[in-house]
Formats: sequence, structure tokens, C-alpha cells
Amino acid sequence: MSTRSRTLDWDPEHLHAAIDAAGVGLWWWNVESDEIAMDRRAYALWDLQEGGVATFADLSAKIHPRDLDRVRAAFTSTRAIVGPYEIDFRILSGDDIRWVSARGQGNDADIRHDVMRGIFLDVTGRKQAEEANQLLAGEMSHRVKNLLFVASQLAQITSRSAATTADMAKDLTKRLTALGRAHDLVRPRGGRPVEAALLGDLLAVLLQAYDDTDGASGRIRVSVPRMDIGAAAATTLALVVHELATNSLKYGALSAESGTLDLGCTAPDEDVVLVWIERGGPPVVEPSAPAGYGSELIRRSMAHQLGGSIAFDWSAEGLIVTLRMRRNRLAA
Repeated sequence: MSTRSRTLDWDPEHLHAAIDAAGVGLWWWNVESDEIAMDRRAYALWDLQEGGVATFADLSAKIHPRDLDRVRAAFTSTRAIVGPYEIDFRILSGDDIRWVSARGQGNDADIRHDVMRGIFLDVTGRKQAEEANQLLAGEMSHRVKNLLFVASQLAQITSRSAATTADMAKDLTKRLTALGRAHDLVRPRGGRPVEAALLGDLLAVLLQAYDDTDGASGRIRVSVPRMDIGAAAATTLALVVHELATNSLKYGALSAESGTLDLGCTAPDEDVVLVWIERGGPPVVEPSAPAGYGSELIRRSMAHQLGGSIAFDWSAEGLIVTLRMRRNRLAA
């Protein structure tokens, strides 16, 4: 026999090395006496003193309360299960919560002298990854639904105000593009959790689409304190700002070359107050007809999503709009 073949001959040490490499903990359970013995890795996983003989009651004291009944029922029925079985559950190991996968053979397969055998695997990493994937999938589903809803509302608003299909396509494209920019500010990057954007950055990005000079003329000025805004609030506020900016571009200060828009902010107590001030545009006249669909939409959005309100002041010098929002809603 060659040296190479002798090296590959079976040796019990190979089994121990493979078990250690796989992170497997071994257990033996005497089904008659209910005594459980384990190897070094399994004792460490359960945070029990090595070498002692435990019972199922001892292990039960370590099982997470929400999983205890399920685990008890599963282990009671293992002897009736045909073939291999596997059950995942949480245990309290020291100050940590670990996920354990218990595996073995049911139906008394391979049982000797009333002793069943199996393994414990620490699957905490896999479970955390699964939970993170589920959370991400749920978050993405929720955000996509919100964006589709906003897009459909924007389409309805634009269709009511546009004179031609070409105007509608142009206005809708501009609004959706700016919404996309706002979305980029609060999207996850590189697998990291969603980060809040700065309120000032969001407003500047949103209003850039309504400044033909790309900010060179200074006709649109944003002055707000450093403040975070979350993903959900960013979408809602974007809808409100676009409605106000579109009306200003058609009828207000932004429709005139000399017109200006100042957007300031104060944050007293638990409220955040944005003040939209237009100057230098055509004469302002308060609408005599009931509020249109767009105005009702932003009123509902301010109340339901941001816990606030919107008020219009049709002053002779130009329109003033006061947006009041709850600070905790703005960060959501």
C-alpha cells in the first residue's frame, strides 16, 4: 500500500476532527431514565457544566419560553417519527439567545440499550440571516407598494391639470424623476440598513427640478436646521412639495422670472414647522372653488402620514404655506 493510501485510511481521530470542524455537538438520551449526556461542544452550547448528566427538564430550563411547548411536543413524538427528524429552537445561553438545531433518528432507529443519539448544531448565524432577509423583503415590498401608490396619485393629479398629453407626460416625468432622487437619499446601500436623509438635502433635491438655472440665480432658497427624515416621511413630503412647486410654477412665484421661493423651518417642542413663502410672482387670489383633488391629497397626506396640517395664507405679496408635522413622524 502506498504512503498516500495509508494517509487516507480510516482513523477514529478523523471523525473527531470532522465533528469539531463542523461545529457539531453530540448528545445521548436514555429514553427510560431521561438522562442526557453530551460532549464538550454541546455542554458549552447549552451553557451547562461539562461532564454532568442532565435531564430533559434541565435542558427545558434553557429553552426560550416561546419555543418550549413546541420543543416538548416534538421530542415526545420523536420515537414515533419514521426516519430522521430535525427541529430548530432558541435557547438561553448565558446572556445570549442562540438558535439550535437538534437532529436524530426517529422510530427508535439505531437505539441501543434504551439510548438514542443525535447532534446539536448552532444555527444562530443562519437564522439571523433568514430573519434579516425576511425583514428586507418585507421592507422592500412595503416601500414598493407605497411608491406605486404615490405614482398612481401623481398620475391622477397630473392628468387633471395638464392641457395636453404631451404636457402630462412632461410634468409626470419631472415629478417621478424627482421622487426617484428623493428615494435615492434614503435607500439601503451595500447591505446596510436604511439610513435617514437630511431634511435640507431632501428639499434641495426635490426643488431642483423647478429651478431652470440649477440654483445659479438663487430664486429658490432652502434654509432648515440639520434634521433627519426617514424613508416613509420622505415619500410623503416629496408628494406635498411637488404639488406646491407645480402650482407655483403654473400660477405662483415660480411662473415669473423675478419670482422667488423661500423655504424655512423651525422645530419648537415636538413639532416641525416648514414655512413656504413665495414673492415676486403674479397677484395672488384665493381660490373661490372648493379645493381640488391635489389639494385634498396633500391635506390627507399631512394629517395621516405626518400627523400634521397644512395652512394657506393668500397674502397680497405672495402665497405663504405653513406645513406642521410631528417630529417623531418625520423620522419614520
